[in-house]
Amino acid sequence: MKGFLRADGRKGIRNVVLVTYLVECAHHVARVIVNDSPGDNVQLIGFPGCYPNEYSLKIMEGLCTHPNVAGVLIVSLGCEGFNREQLQKTIKESGRAVDTLVIQKSGGTKKTIEAGLDRVKELLITAEAAEIVPMEMDELVVGTICGGSDGTSGIGANPAVGHCFDKLIAQDAVCIFEETGELIGCEHIMAERAITPELGEEIMKSVEKAEHYYTQMGYGSFAPGNAEGGLSTQEEKSMGAYAKSGSSPIHGLIKPGDIPSQGGLYLMDVVPDGNPMFGFPNIVDSAEIVEMIASGCHIILFTTGRGSVVGSAISPVIKVCANPETYENLSDDMDINAGKVINGESTVAQVGDEIYQLVSQVAAGEPSKSEALGHQEFVLTYKKFEAIGPSCLPTAR
Repeated sequence: MKGFLRADGRKGIRNVVLVTYLVECAHHVARVIVNDSPGDNVQLIGFPGCYPNEYSLKIMEGLCTHPNVAGVLIVSLGCEGFNREQLQKTIKESGRAVDTLVIQKSGGTKKTIEAGLDRVKELLITAEAAEIVPMEMDELVVGTICGGSDGTSGIGANPAVGHCFDKLIAQDAVCIFEETGELIGCEHIMAERAITPELGEEIMKSVEKAEHYYTQMGYGSFAPGNAEGGLSTQEEKSMGAYAKSGSSPIHGLIKPGDIPSQGGLYLMDVVPDGNPMFGFPNIVDSAEIVEMIASGCHIILFTTGRGSVVGSAISPVIKVCANPETYENLSDDMDINAGKVINGESTVAQVGDEIYQLVSQVAAGEPSKSEALGHQEFVLTYKKFEAIGPSCLPTAR
């Protein structure tokens, strides 16, 4: 396959120009700029909050310097707390083209939109000049998430993704699974798969933290839709979610925006540190997709039983549907029919091989279903995280 070479040495499978708003007050202006720009390679992301948050800055820095991104237009109102100077500096230091428009200094809505459209045209020209080079599987970062889970998810789609992960990791790709709040009860199993005892202890702590957080909030990750779909308990849901990780050793524990430096399997802890401050840790699936993309994921594998139609900005989302009835009903949105496992038409390994093949094709430029349909969902809210320690990213293999 081929990749777009960036100045920082990373390679992307897409060549996107981002228009990034830094507060909800700038959202409309940024959206009009994107809507009035040509093609699908101009995409909208943003942060709605007004006061500063280290997490949102880190995530935005990771997104705007993602290997799938060629250039960025920052749209600021002017008085928000977001550190736009730091964001622009980070993007510039990565070698990407970047420009900033401040609405309060640019003459308001119409003039900022006009200026923004001119800047995007320049960024698109820069993007078209990106060097295209060979790209190997060991340069690929793939994440996975489950949403709309039901009783079929842990039988078909999730273990098939785990099989795909094992094949990718055998080629030294980076694979990321999450979330600790949906892995409660599986912490001992994951700890045994950690490449060092210290990492195993950190994995145990991360799940214990999630359980405490949910207890404090009075609400867990087990939703009414899960029960309607046949799941009986949080433990059953956790075992199904765990199946997405495959059987490879767990090489590290990361937090949103952390970028693994070498191939292997990584667990992402998406539950905030400290006391509950900003609401539920599992706000929406789209927010967790964003967090994985901020950690470098080129592609997201989204497993579902009840169905979901979301995609994402920046990185393609591949839908793996576990339930044959859901696949039949939502076939326009589903990329892989893992319901064939339920019907006895295919084995888990065969569907996993099919997922692996589609990952290769999408990495080579073939659009996923959500891409072809124009899905570019994006959610970024407030959270708080502490930096990981050396035990979370050991150097042993």
